[in-house]
Amino acid sequence: MNIKLKNKFIYIHEYRIKCAIGKRGITDKKVEGDNKTPAGVFRFDSLFYRKDRLKKIKSKLPKKIIKKNMGWCDDTRSKYYNKLIRFPFILSAEKLWLNENIYDILLVINYNTKPVIKKKGSAIFLHIAKKNYKPTRGCIAISKKDMNLLISKINIKTKLKIY
Repeated sequence: MNIKLKNKFIYIHEYRIKCAIGKRGITDKKVEGDNKTPAGVFRFDSLFYRKDRLKKIKSKLPKKIIKKNMGWCDDTRSKYYNKLIRFPFILSAEKLWLNENIYDILLVINYNTKPVIKKKGSAIFLHIAKKNYKPTRGCIAISKKDMNLLISKINIKTKLKIY
């Protein structure tokens, strides 16, 4: 199954899902910190979720429970760049356990993962949108209701085309 993102909407089967993207748009020349969403064709590696906030997750993707010490390295100097890490961590990393709900469910998009190229961008996720679909720092964000629909339809073979 393929889904596509175009003009701030995700299209899957007969559904059209509103989304937020990077505040500086979409690019095929993504670099760390540019606030842009990468263009291309990607898959979803895994699904992370907050078990304390969500009891049942229906998805065919591999699931991982977010713990308080989990993060994602965004420091280009680290050998763990664009990988899951555990805190304490001496270099820069994004926390996955947040007070706000944007990471209650997140899908890891396989951007810059195999191989990881330093400075090409990290922590590109599909996650829960903030109110009014506020632009992201490069991720894709959708409503919680739409996320539940999306994760019930996709699997590890699903392709996401961003253009």
